[in-house]
Amino acid sequence: MSRHTPLMMRAAVARLVFFLGIWLVIAGWSEENLAVGLVASALALWISLSLLPPSAVRLRLVQLARLSFRFLSCSIIAGVDVARRALLPRVDLRPGFADVPVTLPPGGARNVFLVYQSLQPGTSPIGVEGDMLQVHCLDISQPTAEAIEADETLFKAAICHE
Repeated sequence: MSRHTPLMMRAAVARLVFFLGIWLVIAGWSEENLAVGLVASALALWISLSLLPPSAVRLRLVQLARLSFRFLSCSIIAGVDVARRALLPRVDLRPGFADVPVTLPPGGARNVFLVYQSLQPGTSPIGVEGDMLQVHCLDISQPTAEAIEADETLFKAAICHE
């Protein structure tokens, strides 16, 4: 038995329970739906494990709370700034692109971080070339690179990726 087997078993059981639960919520809690639900859940489990194998990510709850608080506060501040710029009678934009170094290696963790960054108002990651993230900004004079680097540091601490 390899050391990855318990992780795979936990992930398989958790995903099967999740898929079966979704099936029962949608189709209803009846005996005739249970057999079809088990087959559909098993098929969904197989596809899920094929496309997204389980990984040993450990979340640090305190760091995750800090990252969540930063996300919410920055989203509110940036959202107000975007709304202010949209409502001004004169255009107050200095759009442009910023290159920001990214230290997360290519893979799932980097992809999740890029999705996280895409949710921030006023900036939008548009691509990665090597270890440089290209970001479109509404105002290039803002400290975009510093903010993304701070987000990445918190993100790495939250997922135990030092």
